[in-house]
Amino acid sequence: MLETHEIQRALVITAHPDDVDFGAAGAVANMTDAGIEVTYCLVTDGDAGGFDQTIARPQMALMRREEQCRAGKEVGVESLIFLGMADGRVEYNVQLRCALSRVIREVRPQRVLVQSPELNLARLYASHPDHLAAGQASIAAIYPDARNPFAYPELLAEGLEPWAVSEMWVMGIPVNPAEELHVEDVTDNVERKIRALLHHKTQHQDPVGTEQRVRGFLLAAGKRYGLAEGRSAEVFRVVDTR
Repeated sequence: MLETHEIQRALVITAHPDDVDFGAAGAVANMTDAGIEVTYCLVTDGDAGGFDQTIARPQMALMRREEQCRAGKEVGVESLIFLGMADGRVEYNVQLRCALSRVIREVRPQRVLVQSPELNLARLYASHPDHLAAGQASIAAIYPDARNPFAYPELLAEGLEPWAVSEMWVMGIPVNPAEELHVEDVTDNVERKIRALLHHKTQHQDPVGTEQRVRGFLLAAGKRYGLAEGRSAEVFRVVDTR
């Protein structure tokens, strides 16, 4: 894993608003505290989310963008890119790979956080089809697409030179528990993570219950992966992509 001083910019790619806040907002807060510039890339606006059927879907999309912007500020993120693809209809295809390669070349991050492309039946809520497609396309954009000058000539025509990401963090506990994991101690930033998560008001019918579940999950991860008693963790697979 790269040392903190080797990272100037990080990019987080997720399918929906709030995905990063569930999966990585504590780690993001740690990064921005360390002086790393973090950008969020949202593949969709989350227009198929929420519980209130009286809200028109274009209005929901706007609300969710605003919620994600407020959530980002809680953990030090001011730069957000919205691709505006249809929620619930994300596909792993060349169009998405090209769009994410464009973002990588624009941001030029050393580290990219992505969602897992693995279907995990033990944690089905984390295996939303949009998550899987976004994860798979993100990985393809990291390697080989964004670094390959011949992959998308239109990006070169836009003045976007190839960029090789050095390190990829995959969110979520993998299907194979034997894989080596990075356990990020987020204890000092749990409150910021919770505040970020609760900015997504359109998504929480029971905010108190959501907060309790997330706090419990973080504490359980810290205990399971060897942190001291009472410490909280987010867990990632770190892949050297140099």
